[in-house]
Amino acid sequence: MVEEATINPDGTQDMGGGAGAGFDAGADAGNESMGGEESILEEVSKGLDPVYYLIFGVVIFGLLVYLFRSKKSEVDEFFEEMDGDKFNLKLPSQVDEYYDVKDKCIDAGWEPGVAPPPGKQNTADPKGHHRVLAQALMKRCISDIPIVTHIQKESAGMNKLYSQSMCSVKQWRSYQAAEALVSNEVDEVRAEADEIEPGWSQVIWKQAMQYHTMLKKKHSDEMQQVMSAATKRKEIEDKVNAAKKKVDDAKAKELAAEKAAEELIKAEEREKQSKKSFKADGSIKKGFLTSTTKK
Repeated sequence: MVEEATINPDGTQDMGGGAGAGFDAGADAGNESMGGEESILEEVSKGLDPVYYLIFGVVIFGLLVYLFRSKKSEVDEFFEEMDGDKFNLKLPSQVDEYYDVKDKCIDAGWEPGVAPPPGKQNTADPKGHHRVLAQALMKRCISDIPIVTHIQKESAGMNKLYSQSMCSVKQWRSYQAAEALVSNEVDEVRAEADEIEPGWSQVIWKQAMQYHTMLKKKHSDEMQQVMSAATKRKEIEDKVNAAKKKVDDAKAKELAAEKAAEELIKAEEREKQSKKSFKADGSIKKGFLTSTTKK
């Protein structure tokens, strides 16, 4: 069915009630649909946004904590592997040896804190307990020098690392334990020195350092002498081996020459024998291939 169009005085046209109504209805339906979708999205966003934010925040926080702990663990392991057992110190065996000597001296009548008068050591201490005990303490003190110098050397660096949080807690505690061990040993040696000879505690560590330096130099000189002797011995052995090799090479050349001469003589004999077996024209002489037996 064709609908009539009405032309208005202003030049516009009306397509009829049905088409206009249909268009208006479609537009209203579209607007209502879009409005419904927007309202649904608003309700969904209002209901789920806080949950998503909460979950997202928890996940991010957990990830940061994990990364921080992993990084801290890697740093601690790095410093522990780098330093190893640097501060796993033990006192030398001379410490126990000194106390064994002291117990024997006390059992034999020696009194701590009482030193024999100057010039009368032999009469006041005929068994030599004072001298024996002093020697044992000096040996102990000299043996302590390496660990004492080790802690003194590492002290400044460890304190700086700890102040800048560049060492692990385990490493710092290990250093503190080693430092306390060495400090107590230094104080005990001084106390024992005053028991043997009052006032000796003021100079015993200085004397021990001097003796340690002397012994270290002596050991170094002995090692150099050993190495020098080994070097000279090696040089002599090299010269002997070179001379022996020269003689052996000469003998080898001589034997090679003799062998070459023998081969040359044999070759000449074979050549002569070959010439005797053939005639001038190149034919084989009669009886060359047969053997005759003399009767």
